[in-house]
Amino acid sequence: MKRRFSLVPWVALGVALARVTQAQPQQLAPTALTLAHKGDEYLSIQSRDKIVRIESDKSVASLRPDIWHVVYYDPDSPLHRIEVKFGNGQEMDVSHPFRPFEFPASANDILDKSKLTVDSDRAINLAAAQPSLKSLTLKATKLTLTQSDLGPVWKVQLWAAKLNDPAQETDVGTVTLSARDGTVLKSDLHPGRAE
Repeated sequence: MKRRFSLVPWVALGVALARVTQAQPQQLAPTALTLAHKGDEYLSIQSRDKIVRIESDKSVASLRPDIWHVVYYDPDSPLHRIEVKFGNGQEMDVSHPFRPFEFPASANDILDKSKLTVDSDRAINLAAAQPSLKSLTLKATKLTLTQSDLGPVWKVQLWAAKLNDPAQETDVGTVTLSARDGTVLKSDLHPGRAE
C-alpha cells in the first residue's frame, strides 16, 4: 500500500508561521534616556542620575544608533567622569575615559533630568523632518546630548544616500535641538553634498 503525503498541512504551517513572524513588532534599539536610567545600575551612589553627556556612535542599517556612551559625573575620578557603554541595549563596558584636551567635568555640567523631555528617537525624527532634507534618503545618524548656554541640547549629525550612487552615503550636516521642547536651535545642513 502506497502512502500519500499531502503538502497542504505543510503549506498551512508555513503560512501560519509567517503570519506570527509578521505580527510580532520589530524590536527597536532602546533610546538614549532609557539607557541613561539603566546605566545607574553600574555606578556608585555618588554618580547615579548625574549625566553630563550622552553620545552615540554612527548608526548602522537604520537611523537609530545601537552603540551609546553615557557619561556621568564622578567626583572620585581624575577627570570626574565615568562612562557606561551600551550596545544593542546591553552594558558593554564601564570606564573612566581619557580624552586629550578635555577639561574635567564639573557639577555645572550635570544635565537636569527634569528638563530632558525630548529623547533620542524624537530628536532623530525632528532633525530628519527638516524641509531641506525631504528629497534625500537618510541613512544614518550620530547624536550627542550636552549642556549648553541654552540648556540641554541634542546635536544630530545626518548622512544621506548619494543621489547618483545610492549605495554610497555622505554627511549632509547637523541639526541642533532643544532637549526641553524640540525647538530647532541651529540647522547646519548641506543637502547639496548628496548630489
